[in-house]
Amino acid sequence: MTAGFRPEGAGGHAAPVRTLVLWCPDWPVIAAEIADGVPATDPVAVLHANRVVACSEQARAEGVRRGLRRREAQGRCPRLTVVDHDPARDARAFEPVVAAVEELVAGVEVVRPGACAVAARGPGRYLGGEEAAAERIVEHVAQACAVESQIGIADGVFAAGLAARSGRVVPPGGTPGFLADLPVEALGRPALADLLRRLGVRTLGGFAALPPGDVLARFGFDGALAHRLAAGRDHRPLAVRQPPADLAVTADQDEPLDRVDAAAFVARALAERLHEHLAAYGLACTRLGIEAVTAHGQELHRVWRHDGLLTAAAIADRVRWQLDGWLSGGRPGRAGARPPRPTAGIIRLRLVPDGVIAQGALQPGLWGEAGEERERAHRALSRVQGVLGPEAVVTAVLGGGRSPADQVRLVPWGDERLPTRPGPPPLPAHADPLSGPDAPPAGPARSRRPGRVAARAADRIDGRAGEPPWPGRLPPPAPAVVLPEPLAATVHDAAGEPVVVSARLAVSAPPAWLAVGTGQPARITGWTGPWPVDERWWAPAEARRRARFQVCLADGSALLLAVEGGRWLVEAVYD
Repeated sequence: MTAGFRPEGAGGHAAPVRTLVLWCPDWPVIAAEIADGVPATDPVAVLHANRVVACSEQARAEGVRRGLRRREAQGRCPRLTVVDHDPARDARAFEPVVAAVEELVAGVEVVRPGACAVAARGPGRYLGGEEAAAERIVEHVAQACAVESQIGIADGVFAAGLAARSGRVVPPGGTPGFLADLPVEALGRPALADLLRRLGVRTLGGFAALPPGDVLARFGFDGALAHRLAAGRDHRPLAVRQPPADLAVTADQDEPLDRVDAAAFVARALAERLHEHLAAYGLACTRLGIEAVTAHGQELHRVWRHDGLLTAAAIADRVRWQLDGWLSGGRPGRAGARPPRPTAGIIRLRLVPDGVIAQGALQPGLWGEAGEERERAHRALSRVQGVLGPEAVVTAVLGGGRSPADQVRLVPWGDERLPTRPGPPPLPAHADPLSGPDAPPAGPARSRRPGRVAARAADRIDGRAGEPPWPGRLPPPAPAVVLPEPLAATVHDAAGEPVVVSARLAVSAPPAWLAVGTGQPARITGWTGPWPVDERWWAPAEARRRARFQVCLADGSALLLAVEGGRWLVEAVYD
C-alpha cells in the first residue's frame, strides 16, 4: 500500500465507517409501558399535534398508521388507547438500554430515543464477527432490560439504521446496492420525497444517479446531504456518548446507627471517599444530597447547597449536622412543631453530589467574601438549617419591579441568589426627577406629572443599561420596612374632606391629615406623587391599578401610601 493512502468513496470523500445500529421498534409505545404502565400489547397510539407518531403492533393490525388524525385513528380502532408524545419520557426510558449496550461495547452514540449506533469494527473483532456481535448485543439487551430490539450493520449510520428495520447485515461495499431499491420516503424528509415523486424519482437509487451539482442547485444544501445519504456516502463520524460517572458513595451498616457520635464517625469517612472520588474526575461539589435508610425502611433525604466549593471537612460537617437533626428529632421550630424522629437506626447512608463543577471554575472573591468570619457564619447558619430545615434561614435578593414588595425575594441560605424579576438597581439620586432645585412645587397642579416623568426617566435609564424597563417604579431612597400586609388608612385635606384620586390621576386636594387604622390623625407636612401603576390589564383576574404617594408627617416619619379602588393603604415606612 502506498504511504499516505486512505480509502475513498465516490467524489473523493472518506469511505463510510462500518456501523452497527440497535433499533427498538415502536419505542414511544414501549416507553409509555415502562414509565406509565400502558400495556404495549393493546392497541396503543402516541399522538403529537393531534396526529399519530407511533403505534403498537395491535393498533397497526386494526388499521392505525402514522400520520393519521386522532379522530380517524379512533374511528378505525374504537378501543385505541391514546398516549401523549413525551420526548423526555422516551429518553429516560431508553437510558437503561444504552447502558446495557455500553456493558458490551464502547463508544455508543444515541441517534434518538429508541436507536443507538456504535462502530462495528471493535465488537466484530472481540465478539467473533459482526453477526455474532449483533446476536450477543440483542440477547444482552433483552436479558438486562426486557426489551426487544433489532440490529442492522452497514456502511454509515443512515444505511445501518434502515438495515436495522429488517435485522439485516449489509456486506462491506454493498450499501449503495442495498439503498438503491428503497423508496425516497426512507430519507425522512417528507417535503423532499413528495417533490422527488412529482419529478418522477421514486427510489434512492434514482435520486443518487442525479448529478450532485444539479441536486445542489435545485434542492439546496439539505437536498445535497440527502443525495449523499442515498448514494451510501454517509461518512459522518459517530458522536460518541460519554457514559455518566456514578459519583455517589454509599456506606452500609451491619448495626443500625442510632447515636449521633457513631453516625458522625461514619459520615466523616464517607465524606473523605466522596471528596477523593470527585477529585479523581477534577470536580468539586456545590450541592450535596444526603440520603439515609433506617432499619424500618424509612427513607430520609435532604439537599444542602453552598455558594462555594464543598471541601471534605465541609461535607463531613453537613452530614453530621443533618444526622444530628434526624437522630435527635431536632428542636422546636418557630411554629412549635418538632421534626419527627426515625423509629429505628440508620443502616445505609448515601452521599450524592447533586451539583458539581470543575475545580477551577469557582474561585474566592478578592474583597474578603471568602474569609474566616464568613465561613464561620456560614457554618452556624447551615447548622440551624440542619435542625430547623432549609426554609428556616433566608436572605433577601433584590430584583426588578415597580413596588418595594415586588423587588425583594427571600431565598433559603445557600441557594442560588437569583431575582424573581430581572431589572437594574433603583434609580441613582441624580436621575430622580423629583429631587434637586428644579423639582416642581407641591400641590394639585402637579398631581399627574411626577409619575409620568419618573416613568420616562426609568425607561431612558433602563434602555441604556439593556435591562427590562419598569416604568412607574419608585425613585430612591428605598423604604426601610415593607409591611407584610398593607395597613388601612384615611387621608383628608385641610378642610377635613377625604382626598380622592380620579381615574385621570387628579388629586382632589393636597393631603393634609393621615390616620392609620383607628389611630389619631397625624399632620402631613410634605407629599409627592402620584406614581401610577396599571399592571397585567390583559389578565382580569390579576389586573391591578393603583397610585402611590410618599408623605412626610409632623413627627418626622415618612410613609409610602397607595390608593387602590378608592381605599388608602400604608405599604412601607422610610427611615
